[in-house]
Amino acid sequence: MSYLKKIEYKMIQKESFIVIRNCSKCGKKTHFKNTKKFRVNANGNKLDVWLIYQCEQCKHTFNLAIYERQKITSIPKDEYKRFLDNDEQLAELYGKTIKLFKKNKAVIDLIRLHYDFVKLHETTENSDCSDRILLQIHNSYEIKVRPEKQIAAVLGLSKSQVQKMIQQGEIELINVTSLCVSAFMNTDICNPFGGML
Repeated sequence: MSYLKKIEYKMIQKESFIVIRNCSKCGKKTHFKNTKKFRVNANGNKLDVWLIYQCEQCKHTFNLAIYERQKITSIPKDEYKRFLDNDEQLAELYGKTIKLFKKNKAVIDLIRLHYDFVKLHETTENSDCSDRILLQIHNSYEIKVRPEKQIAAVLGLSKSQVQKMIQQGEIELINVTSLCVSAFMNTDICNPFGGML
């Protein structure tokens, strides 16, 4: 009886996204980093909350809108307190929330992304086909990293080695979306290279 081993990984963004935007003080496009501070503004029963980003060169700031014109009662009390306390963990969490950057039309510097891969779990089930591994890499941040680069990082191989294996049919990409990469592999691919599997 053959088996199918399913191994799942998750891409982890190690730090907040860095934004590229025009800095009015520098007069050119620069990199802006998360200050891990919030700006909170209450106007009557309406509330605005921003995550403050800062130019690496001149320290000029811009605000990423988290909440705009929200009723104070619609924001959880604990979260509201964390905004007021400039909770660094919450600021880091929002600094990795891709939807926030899309909503603000903020351009993320894809070259300066710092990410890693964490193994979630591994299961084995009987299969009618030959022994194979189904590798799935989840990318909840929707970070734009080519599938062969993700697979290479997990297997501990170079991108060119993985590209060659794909061309030779040793690795078969079966599903590639912004949220997940899935590939079938032969069981003899993984162990000789001492990768993460």
